[in-house]
Amino acid sequence: MTHWIQRGCLKDELAEQNDLSVGDGLVVSLAYRLRLDDGEQIDSADGDDPLVYLHGAQNIIPGLEQALTGMKVGDARSVTVSPGNAYGETDPDAFEFVPYDAFPGDLELEVGMGLRMVESGTGRQMEAYISELRDDGALLDLNHPLAGETLHFDVEVVGLRRATSEELAHGHAHSHGHTH
Repeated sequence: MTHWIQRGCLKDELAEQNDLSVGDGLVVSLAYRLRLDDGEQIDSADGDDPLVYLHGAQNIIPGLEQALTGMKVGDARSVTVSPGNAYGETDPDAFEFVPYDAFPGDLELEVGMGLRMVESGTGRQMEAYISELRDDGALLDLNHPLAGETLHFDVEVVGLRRATSEELAHGHAHSHGHTH
């Protein structure tokens, strides 16, 4: 008897998943491939290890989230997201010159290297990338590395489920072993 109940529950879960379409308050499992204008693939997730996120909670870029709304499990499409709906345009004022003596002495700096910095006064953490090495210091780019880029996604929704009340309260999807 238990076997049939379990099988029936799984059948009900699958039926509910097939009735759902991507919308706010749902946990979406997404297989995707991300390319830049030049065709270079810079990120991906397959159906066996998808990106899992809470839709409507600003867990992914707005242009992609908007394009996914209404899709169902098994739906696939190509989506192009402009910089304004992704990581923004490159801000020419988001560069900062830092003298070499501000870096740890044993750190070997390279153009393109990512750094985590702490803003003095606020303690806010920021990501920066070395844009240029000069005679007296490094020019850091505080823009997101994909700022100014048009992003091209090939996406497939591989799973949908209703978010738990805890996930909704926390604003993100939870996986097994998730802790705060």
